[in-house]
This record gives sequence, structure tokens and C-alpha cells, in this order.
Amino acid sequence: MRIALASDHAGFRYKTMLAALLAEQGHEVVDFGTHSEEPVDYPDFVRPAALAVAEGRCERGIVLGGSGNGEAMAANRVRGARCALCWSEESARLARAHNDANLLSLGQRLLPEDLVRRIVEVWLTTPFEGGRHLRRLELLDQV
Repeated sequence: MRIALASDHAGFRYKTMLAALLAEQGHEVVDFGTHSEEPVDYPDFVRPAALAVAEGRCERGIVLGGSGNGEAMAANRVRGARCALCWSEESARLARAHNDANLLSLGQRLLPEDLVRRIVEVWLTTPFEGGRHLRRLELLDQV
């Protein structure tokens, strides 16, 4: 799977860890930055990653920050991006199964690394259920 990654300075350490993990699992990682812990503005990195997913250049995307809130907001400004802020394996499962989330947002300051690894694994492997959920996604696209 081709996966876009982006973070601000507060999510850089986990982005680096996930890039290595995903590559090790055989995924193609497209890193949109940032490339250090120097303070940056997250929209400058998240928006290009979300566009890559929405336009089909990447199949999925993971964005990271201190809390993940701003990153999710920035990604969701892109038409066709469905970014879910997840904090547990169950929130990640539901984001995929019910919402077909094509981007995942995570907060490095709020989640331990081992939980982040599990959240990403669940999010990558859970299929979208379709059915009644598809109708709701179509309603989102009408907004």
C-alpha cells in the first residue's frame, strides 16, 4: 500500500518511527515532512499529504502532531479526505469499518508508542463495511 505521512514538529518522532515500521512491512511510504523537531506550521505538511490521498496518488495517509487535532482539521479541509483522529484500537477499527477513513491522525503527546503501533495496524487492516455507512459517506460529499 502507498501511504502518505506528514507531521509537524510535535509528531516528528512518531512519524519517523512509523515510516520505518511501514517500510519494514512492505508499504511504500511517501514522506511529506516535516524533517526535524524545529517548530513548523502543520498545514504546510498535512495539506499536501491529504491532497495526495484525495487525488489517489496515495491509498492512505497518516498525519501526526502533538494532539492530532489540528492535523485532522487540516486534512479534512481537503475534499475527498476523511481523516479520523484516533486514540484507541476500537476508534481506529470504527474509523475504517463505518467511516472508510482514508487518513488517520494521531497525537504523539497523548499516546504511547506501543499503542500507536497497534492503532495503525488495526486501521490498516480493517475493511470498510459499506452498506448503510456508504449512504452516509455519500451525504458527506454533498456538503
